[in-house]
Amino acid sequence: MPIKPLFSHGPLPGYRLFFCVLAASALMFVDLHFTRMEQVRAQMSMVVAPIQWVVSVPSDLLNWGSLALSDQQALVDENRRLREQILTLSHRGQRLANLTAENSELRELLRAAKRRDIPYITAELISLDNDPFSHQMVVNRGHRNGAYVGQPVIDASGLVGQITAVSAYSSRVLLLADASHALPVQLNRNGLRFIVQGTGRYSSVNVMYVPDTADIREGDLLTTSGLAGRFPPGYPVARVTEVYHDPGQPFARVTAEPMAQLQRSRHFLLLFPPPRAEVDEHAWDETLDISSEALSSSLQLSTNLSRALPEQPTSSQEVP
Repeated sequence: MPIKPLFSHGPLPGYRLFFCVLAASALMFVDLHFTRMEQVRAQMSMVVAPIQWVVSVPSDLLNWGSLALSDQQALVDENRRLREQILTLSHRGQRLANLTAENSELRELLRAAKRRDIPYITAELISLDNDPFSHQMVVNRGHRNGAYVGQPVIDASGLVGQITAVSAYSSRVLLLADASHALPVQLNRNGLRFIVQGTGRYSSVNVMYVPDTADIREGDLLTTSGLAGRFPPGYPVARVTEVYHDPGQPFARVTAEPMAQLQRSRHFLLLFPPPRAEVDEHAWDETLDISSEALSSSLQLSTNLSRALPEQPTSSQEVP
């Protein structure tokens, strides 16, 4: 029998490389200028979803095994800690109910718009991105559950990130710590507004363009400001850990630590904030109501003044 050659003869590797580069460039061009590639990517994610579920089975089995093999004392201690946590949260909930009622009364006195409850759905972690230069994860909720691109994601401690790609049964989340992620925030203490950008590390984020004279201190809490309409206001984002004033520089270097447990959380909430147009329309209606009342009061006041003042002579009458 003839001996098979060790290397198959065919086109030169340069032609293969050129063809691959050409195909990759064409795909990037189509993905940039046409929205249909989003549907193709979603369909491909549906094909990969069973593989992701199979890959997550070992970790689920490991967690179940560790729970099943835990000794009784460890379970008793954990149960005690959870009961203490429930008691603490119950105490905070009682105070929160009182503060909520007081806040509602004050907003009614000021004729301010009422804050709406934001609906949500729960989600669980499936996998993390292995790329060390990208901080993304995949959760087990897709457009069949109502998930959409740009949806905010939080955990029990604070903001986690936002959804960047959605398939039928899963979604890809861009984490707050990713270097390409930025969002508007404000100081919870005085309301100053800044921009927070990821650094590529889970433990820190940068507060951008902070004036050297700004009133910002270590320990200040940064929350979502609600600007741009993507993240609802009031959710904790990060806590300031370092403020460095460089002499001669117009901006201070401010570092903060994310409030969310980006490396440890497995359960998340996908928020459904009201659409931006609906919020603007509601605020515009409130403004119109206040303006109409102010206008009617001004007209009534001018009428009363005109009745109280004596009639002024016209230009044809002689003034004594």
